[in-house]
Amino acid sequence: MSTPLLVEALAVLSAPALAATALCGLRGRRAVRAAEQREAGLRARLAELEAECAALQRTASCDPLTGVWNHRHLQLTLDREVERVRRAEPGEEPPLALLMLEITGFEAVVAEHGRARAGAVLRDLAQRLTVEIRRTDTLARYGGEEFLVVLPDTDLAGAAQVAERLCWTVRRHPLLDWSPGGSRPQHPPAGNGLTAAVGIATLAGTTPGPGGEAHTSLLLRAADQALGRAREVGGGGWYAAGPTGTGPDREGCEAVLGGGVGAPEIPGNLSLCAGGVSQPSGAPHTPSAATVAHDGVS
Repeated sequence: MSTPLLVEALAVLSAPALAATALCGLRGRRAVRAAEQREAGLRARLAELEAECAALQRTASCDPLTGVWNHRHLQLTLDREVERVRRAEPGEEPPLALLMLEITGFEAVVAEHGRARAGAVLRDLAQRLTVEIRRTDTLARYGGEEFLVVLPDTDLAGAAQVAERLCWTVRRHPLLDWSPGGSRPQHPPAGNGLTAAVGIATLAGTTPGPGGEAHTSLLLRAADQALGRAREVGGGGWYAAGPTGTGPDREGCEAVLGGGVGAPEIPGNLSLCAGGVSQPSGAPHTPSAATVAHDGVS
């Protein structure tokens, strides 16, 4: 067979193979594009599910009325912080403080404006209170007009400063004005009729309490007892019980009364629960760290 005839025969025989190869390549490229599209769709769906999950977690951890953390989130946070103190090396235990704050005077707001508007006032005030704490602190609604504040790495002196600041904020917080064209006053001239009583409890070290461990319930009970003593004083103020975990449970041991008006203020933003940013985590609760005067509050 001559060479031209051989080449022509090979070309005829290889044409189907070349066509099959081209078809396979086309199908492969289509399959790759389809896989990329499916992967992109799955990634988009995964992002949506993650966003929905985060929203559900935030909803499950936030109080629907005030927008701050709820009791469930507070309990988890307090348990974690108490465990962190308990697991620390002896002599290196970080301080931990708990504030129990009760706002009084809302009965007059409800009587004058109704429950819906009183709820808006409470939400506005709760968001304002979150401005006064650091990012690492946790403010949560405990029930009614009661709030709890967890202050990691904060001793009694720092907790007392925060308590004074919160009491001052409650007294001076401007109430909402719903009148047409009404302007919101910078500072109520004669007060807003609201006062706050704060009970302070601190956890000192890992000395065992009843049951062999430092329990969250002991800290909550000490803060509640201190709040009861603060209520007895009246007029707004704070009462600090002795450190919890330093020995037998003692009611009101080494207590201190306070609640002056001259406490300085640290500015900040809205609650993390509401999507805002509070105080930087490195800002300590010490008088030297607070340099902004109270009159700067809007």
